[in-house]
Amino acid sequence: MIILPAIDIKDGQCVRLTKGDFATVEKVAEDPMETALRFHSAGADWIHMVDLDGAKEGSLKNSDVFLGVAQKSGLKVEIGGGIRSMESIDYYLSEGIARVILGSAAISNPDLVKEAANRYGDRIAVGIDARNGMVSADGWLKDSDIDYIDLAQRMEDIGIKYIIFTDISKDGTLSGPNLEQLSRINEAVSCEIIASGGIHTLEDIKALKEMRLYGAICGKSIYKGTLSLREAVDCCKE
Repeated sequence: MIILPAIDIKDGQCVRLTKGDFATVEKVAEDPMETALRFHSAGADWIHMVDLDGAKEGSLKNSDVFLGVAQKSGLKVEIGGGIRSMESIDYYLSEGIARVILGSAAISNPDLVKEAANRYGDRIAVGIDARNGMVSADGWLKDSDIDYIDLAQRMEDIGIKYIIFTDISKDGTLSGPNLEQLSRINEAVSCEIIASGGIHTLEDIKALKEMRLYGAICGKSIYKGTLSLREAVDCCKE
């Protein structure tokens, strides 16, 4: 299992939200590049980055930050937030981003997701964010009537290899990941599953590793010091 430390960007700043609520925005680090370099020195190979402004507005808003990290940090960058056109996908993947995450497009424009998967294969991931098992979109501002398992199976059918699953009620809470929902989605599809939301301690990492997930995204736990990134990376290499 791989560990993906997370940097969420709003107005060019490193922040975290609780349960996706923009009213809870909290600055967690001074500089995105310095933070990424710290992650790299702690043994991480990947970084998970989110354009919160982009997710809310449906366009690319902080791309200079993400491209800088991709080009200078030594980390492979996966990026999500506001990527809703083939032009945006082409732009990021041609400029050094390793993997692009499509979220809202999975609901609103599945043809785009299929086209991206056909063109770029495993460089495309889909983010499935759910509240009470139902998928949410547009920066988690809109809930749908689509079950997260149903959407995962649709994405598998059109060729998606990687799914990032977030239980929104867990995100930023340090209350532990939703192991039940993660187990269900991991069993329902052949896609590689990346867990996101609620990870608190090394015990959570061990539990996710036991489930044979592909990856785990860690944000607030690293910033708050409840999880050592180096210990998490080392645990996953054992």
